Amino acid sequence: MRTNKLHKDIWTAATLICLALFLFFLVYPVFQIFRQSVIDNDGAFTFEYFLKFFSKPYYLNALFNSLKVSLCATVLAVILGTALAYLMHSVKIYGKGIVEILIIITMLSPPFIGAYSWILLLGRSGAITTFIRDVFGIQMPAIYGFPGMLMVFTTQMYSLVFLYVSGALKNLDRSMLEASECFGCTGLRRVLKVVVPLIGPTMLSAGLLVFMRSMADFGTPQLIGEGYRTMPYLIYNEFISEVGGNSGFAAALSVLMVLLTTILFLGQKMAARKFSYSISAVNPIEPQPLRGWKAVLAHVVVYVPVFIGLLPQLTVTYTAFQNTNGVRFVEGYSLNSFAEALDKLGSSVRNTLVFSLIAVLIIVVLGTLIAYLSVRRRNAAVSVLDSLTMMPYIIPGSVMGIALLLGFSSKPIKLMGTAAIIILAYVLRRMPYTIRSASAILMNIHPSVEEASMSLGASKLKTFVRITAPMMRSGVISGAILSWMTIISELSASVLLYVTKTQTMTISIYTEVIRGNYGTAAAMSVMLMAVTILVLMLFFKVSGKREMSL
Repeated sequence: MRTNKLHKDIWTAATLICLALFLFFLVYPVFQIFRQSVIDNDGAFTFEYFLKFFSKPYYLNALFNSLKVSLCATVLAVILGTALAYLMHSVKIYGKGIVEILIIITMLSPPFIGAYSWILLLGRSGAITTFIRDVFGIQMPAIYGFPGMLMVFTTQMYSLVFLYVSGALKNLDRSMLEASECFGCTGLRRVLKVVVPLIGPTMLSAGLLVFMRSMADFGTPQLIGEGYRTMPYLIYNEFISEVGGNSGFAAALSVLMVLLTTILFLGQKMAARKFSYSISAVNPIEPQPLRGWKAVLAHVVVYVPVFIGLLPQLTVTYTAFQNTNGVRFVEGYSLNSFAEALDKLGSSVRNTLVFSLIAVLIIVVLGTLIAYLSVRRRNAAVSVLDSLTMMPYIIPGSVMGIALLLGFSSKPIKLMGTAAIIILAYVLRRMPYTIRSASAILMNIHPSVEEASMSLGASKLKTFVRITAPMMRSGVISGAILSWMTIISELSASVLLYVTKTQTMTISIYTEVIRGNYGTAAAMSVMLMAVTILVLMLFFKVSGKREMSL
């Protein structure tokens, strides 16, 4: 009895420790944002900042702009990603494995690199713009503002929808489609009436992720917005303005963003729960060969969007080998940009690798433990912990950065200006990937395996360490690699948290783009992409498959 009580106390202690960590390092700084938003400079309670926001069209337009571009990008990404996933699963596409890898590669670089690439292609002096103007005498419409942001978000984030929907389609039994054919439901009608309702919750989840990422992105509107102001842009400017930042107003803007994303998150959860279906593929969908013009059309529909999505990476790689002088391109090719990039990166590469590895190690340990608690040790405290781990999912990066600065800018725990605050941001924002991946694996491990171990005399803790944790290994490692791939390209939070000695590769690239050093920025981007592709190859090696699902 005493031994069982001890083991029970161990899991209770683990739950309480994890709760304490999240309460202090997440809830406390987020609470500081809410507090700062209703306190004036004299320390008195006020709604002045919120009244300021709702009384001026300039600020309301920023909210409307964020909603508009995020919603439009979400709709287009969901349509494109779903269409590609369905075609790849129902039609035999030549080079399917390579196409899937290329689709994944489109999402590996930060969105602001895509914005920078599209400026090189379709900007006022872009390669495509200049070619069409000189050859055909046609002036291309401006890429800046809403059109450019929509293109960047859609071409990069449709791959997220593709991965989500591909996973759902693997669980779709083809007997359902065959049954619909018996009732005369074929073609597009079958897709809309049968397939879409079955994978609807997955499409909602993917759409929410696209919306959240578009809504929270800072780098893209900064580079390609040109007057199309969004909420992250306002939050950043208000918080660190060179003419005197207004942290109270920035906090109020952050509160509005958190409330909006929370409402959307809860709405998506309710809709998914209401329209969810339990499906299991006894006979999964098998790609069918097409002939004639249908085969040609199917391949065009797949290849063209993938090629367009890869254009930013191809453009950046080409630019990195060109001779450049700031924003001007000089004739000839060389490795000068890479030499300059290596010289300017300095400690950025080391910081990126060290910070990300430390963050991933913490994520693996805590993520594995929290996943086990949430699946095997369900109780009120664990439910609260599970909810807290999802908070970073709905908090934009810029808001998280401000929260950490407000929470840990003074003693007794002063993290501002240190590597610890950036690592903390990485851990909080990316841990949900590992928790989710590890939980999915654990749900497929029957409790009888652990019961058999304990029946042979092993304690619960020893069973977890020797039996359960090793069996969760593939899910934990896969989640950790996914976390790492997003960590090394993170910008929204780290752009607020870094100082010179803690600058990362992403910050270095962003700084060079802002300064107009396009060649150096391109070389740095190629290095970052090379690292992410190596990580992707490692993911394939660990998972033992040539695809990635979320």
